[in-house]
Amino acid sequence: MIPSPRMKRWHANLVLLLAGATWGMGFVAQSTAMDSIGPMLFIALRFSVAALVVLPFALHESRRMSGSGSHALCATDWLKFILIGWCMFGGMATQQVGLLSTSVTNSGFLTGLYVVFTPILAVLLFREIPHRITWLAAMLSLAGIYLLAGGRLDALVIGDLLTILSAIFWALQLVLIARFVGQTGRPLALALTQFSVIAVVALVLAWLLEPIDGTSIIAAAPQILFAGVFAGGFAFTLQVIAQRYTSASQAAIFLSSEAPFAALFAFLLLDERTGWIGIAGCGLILTAMLAVELVPQWSMQRLERIRSGIKHGSIKELP
Repeated sequence: MIPSPRMKRWHANLVLLLAGATWGMGFVAQSTAMDSIGPMLFIALRFSVAALVVLPFALHESRRMSGSGSHALCATDWLKFILIGWCMFGGMATQQVGLLSTSVTNSGFLTGLYVVFTPILAVLLFREIPHRITWLAAMLSLAGIYLLAGGRLDALVIGDLLTILSAIFWALQLVLIARFVGQTGRPLALALTQFSVIAVVALVLAWLLEPIDGTSIIAAAPQILFAGVFAGGFAFTLQVIAQRYTSASQAAIFLSSEAPFAALFAFLLLDERTGWIGIAGCGLILTAMLAVELVPQWSMQRLERIRSGIKHGSIKELP
């Protein structure tokens, strides 16, 4: 189901929350699949499935846009989509390779740095100044991810540096999606393009660097299908659709819900336990999401009341 083009901002943020929840469950599939196949092969197969899932919807979008008289995508648009695909591949690949030499605790926390990197990159690249509550919400979300990871970090190794690099790639992807998908109005074409770029690049690297065995692929098939259909085709497509109606910085806050949902599904499916520190971290992330959603609304309502008061004479305008 494709969300309405008249989606409100809070609807978009709920859609992003759903994407984060789906990614949280996908993390379980992703971690268990590594028992059978290498990271590049898993990425290649996962996003091949995701591309096949979104292909008919992207074709329908193309026919609908052509029928409405909208301009066709030009070479520049496709180049922008391919750039976003490379950013997404960079985030996915460096995170996966980083997990070979760092702990899941460190990886979960350091990946969450994209919550902070996103508003910084939005300012540096496009001079998009977020609402001031976004900075506080980003810090709250980051602190929540840290507590959810157990409130500690081991000594930093090369895997940690790769994971920090992945957070930069994820933040860049968020900023570019917010910038480009609104210009073209073709979120499904973007989703299909980035999935295809990731699948092709990862497949080439898997063929060069990893053993490819049919038996191992069959053993990981349930995880590949879940990650491809739901955490890939479904969740990433929801992301690019919803980001037409909210800012990159707010999107980062809501997508950070991936961390507490991952902990929840790990508890339900893998019997992993989250202590009170982790629960407190979930509370901080929830607080950040509520703050970034509600505070700008309250500020806008307050401003409208002041303007209305000045207009009707109940409030005197300052000289």
